[in-house]
Amino acid sequence: MTASPSIHQNKPTDGGKLRIGDDWNAIRIIALSQSNPLKAIAEFVENSIDARARSVVITRGRESGAHYLSIKDDGDGVPRDDEGLPNFKYVATHICDSIKRRLKTEGNGSGLQGEFGIGLLSFWTVGNNLTMTSAGADQRAYQMTMSKGDSRYKVTQRRVLFAEGGTELKISPLLEGIRGLSGEKIQWYLASELRDRLRATRVRVLVVDKLARKQYEVEPRAYEGRLLHQLPAVRTPYGDAYAELYLAQPAEACQVALTRSGTRVVENLASLPGLDGVPWSSRYLQGLIDAPFVSLTPGTRSGVIHDERYAALLEALKPLESSLNALIEAQQKAEDEQANERSLRAIQRAFREALLALPPEEYDWFDVQARARSERNGDGSPAESGTGGTAAPDEISDLGVAEPTSGDEAQRQFFDYAGPLFSVVVTPAAGTLPVNERRRFRALPRDRSRRRVTEELAFRWEIVEGEGSIDSTVDQEVEFSAAAVPGLVRLRVTVTQREIECFAEALVTVTDTFDASVSSAVVNTRGLPGYTFERAAGELWRSRFDTGRNIIVVNNGHRDFVFATRTRALQLRYLVRLYVKELVLKNFAGMPAEQLLERMVELSLYAEEKLKT
Repeated sequence: MTASPSIHQNKPTDGGKLRIGDDWNAIRIIALSQSNPLKAIAEFVENSIDARARSVVITRGRESGAHYLSIKDDGDGVPRDDEGLPNFKYVATHICDSIKRRLKTEGNGSGLQGEFGIGLLSFWTVGNNLTMTSAGADQRAYQMTMSKGDSRYKVTQRRVLFAEGGTELKISPLLEGIRGLSGEKIQWYLASELRDRLRATRVRVLVVDKLARKQYEVEPRAYEGRLLHQLPAVRTPYGDAYAELYLAQPAEACQVALTRSGTRVVENLASLPGLDGVPWSSRYLQGLIDAPFVSLTPGTRSGVIHDERYAALLEALKPLESSLNALIEAQQKAEDEQANERSLRAIQRAFREALLALPPEEYDWFDVQARARSERNGDGSPAESGTGGTAAPDEISDLGVAEPTSGDEAQRQFFDYAGPLFSVVVTPAAGTLPVNERRRFRALPRDRSRRRVTEELAFRWEIVEGEGSIDSTVDQEVEFSAAAVPGLVRLRVTVTQREIECFAEALVTVTDTFDASVSSAVVNTRGLPGYTFERAAGELWRSRFDTGRNIIVVNNGHRDFVFATRTRALQLRYLVRLYVKELVLKNFAGMPAEQLLERMVELSLYAEEKLKT
């Protein structure tokens, strides 16, 4: 008995050629592979550019209650058959058989974008029906109609008075989800998607939005930042890639696109495997890499096939990446220096305001009060003892440095008139005073821009809480005498300028246990110290005071500093607290730990309140 042959005993040489089993199902899959309606519109415009159009008009409107979108150009129109009529039959029956691809193979398709012969089917993602109109050699207009989900097409003669050149596509009705697609959004998308093609061909693309009654001309997108020159060339065995890159301020919108022959393929280069690191993800770069040799995914044309051409591009980009990383590192270093300068100025302003608000005999370590009084005298000499008071912070150019009082002062006053009264502060705004002792307080009126106000002012001082006395109630500066019993005293001054009235208060703690060890401040004539960074990751110290260089050294490797760098405001507050720590330890040396902590709380409270980020 002979056994029947098994289906697994086929010859190893058996084979064949792949074929599509269901042509219409394949067409449906291809037509639905393009999911972005804006990308479909861009492909229609590219077809017009490939047909050597000089002008393309995209119209969004409504007709007979149905929304429509039309793309009309003045190009060569649909290729004609032997009878001189638009060869719509070839267009409809040669899906995936692109004339443009054959022209490229023959070397006659320079600048053409299409190569798959499926772009027309993307109308399925825009609307239900497509009408394609073009003129024949007999100067008559002919149109082809196709419908979404229908395998049939129909060609008819269109009745018009005069047949126009070029091609017109009309899609109607639009799908429900994209009826709100505005002309402005179409314009912005095409400006980025077709940027280089529009620049190279100088085709004029106009978007007419009849629903919004507006029209927009598509201008190729202009990048921001500094154009980078003399970059390493990107060369591969399959051709050269072109890089147009701009170094800009870091922002989420900064990204580099991948294009092919001027048409954007991938919006963000960092989204591709092998290119997801710096410099492409640094948010410092704008621009594009144009690689005309890369292979695109059919249908969407918004992806890259990861073949040997893509691998060659990755390898060729490495020298460019090294050069860009060096440029970005230099940019970051410059930004850090500028940020440090801004931070130091902000810290100086905060401490200047804080020291003016605190008792000068305890906190005037940088001679702010004395220099301010000298400036008020107008002759550069120190004020007489006992005058007390101080100038507004804006009267001092920097901590411990007064503004010029020469001939430039008159010119400054000419251009810097004070406005009307807006606010007033009292200096010092808080302090501690032994029983039966005296201290002077001064009112500082300012305008909205914090300039000193001096004209038509009336002052009224009063003690609104606690015991004590003042030597005057109507002067700008008064002397407060503490009572014989401890307590909290609240002084209030009301300043009036015509109909404008402002007030401010000062809090005085009267005590019978005042620590004489801090009754006078040690003046540092070198001014507020600067700061510098030293990376000491893993070490516990946060900062150190280098008295020889008058610099606070900040450990930027400490975990607290790393945490604080998340925002500039947080980093500023962290630096202010380090300043408070170092200055209190330096100027209140020898005090018990409890009193040191009290001083740190007091100084940080006023400094952080005055901090402006």
